[in-house]
Amino acid sequence: MRLETERLIIRDYEESDRDDYFRLKSDPETMYYLQDINVSTRRESDEEFDQVLQDTKKKDRTFYFFHIELKDSHEQVGSAGYTVEAGTPAGKIVHAGYFTYPKFWNNGYVTEAFRKVLEFAFLEDNVYRVTTGCLAENAGSERVMQKCGLIKEAEHVDWEWHDGRMKTRLEYRLLRREWGQIYHC
Repeated sequence: MRLETERLIIRDYEESDRDDYFRLKSDPETMYYLQDINVSTRRESDEEFDQVLQDTKKKDRTFYFFHIELKDSHEQVGSAGYTVEAGTPAGKIVHAGYFTYPKFWNNGYVTEAFRKVLEFAFLEDNVYRVTTGCLAENAGSERVMQKCGLIKEAEHVDWEWHDGRMKTRLEYRLLRREWGQIYHC
């Protein structure tokens, strides 16, 4: 799988991305709000990366997180995608997310990549419902969701223990028909 935007290449991970995957998933700033999915050792990263590569070959694939790189330099920006939570007659129910190195924040890269991932999900992968969320203090992540047309569904006060205290979590969604109304598809 390979998608392109004006500035980015969004594609499946390849064996040659093994070091980049570890560097991204173990970076403390990048993974600050995603401590439940960060990796702390090379072995842990390699085991997870092997599963990622295997999943890309499955007919009933469930893991659609993609490597994001700059088109001009091929420098790794981060990752965006979704995990299939369930299949229904209406389509797949997925949970989405994204994370990038801090040096790329506030440049529109995440919004650009996530919009393209949503387009792929709804037009090519039979996704019916996308959910995602963030801690309320993570204003940049919430802004990406809003820019991509997602709709706020919930605010869970003191929902999650993070960095030594309870924090509020926001939940967003987007249905295929809502996406189609935004992008006139």
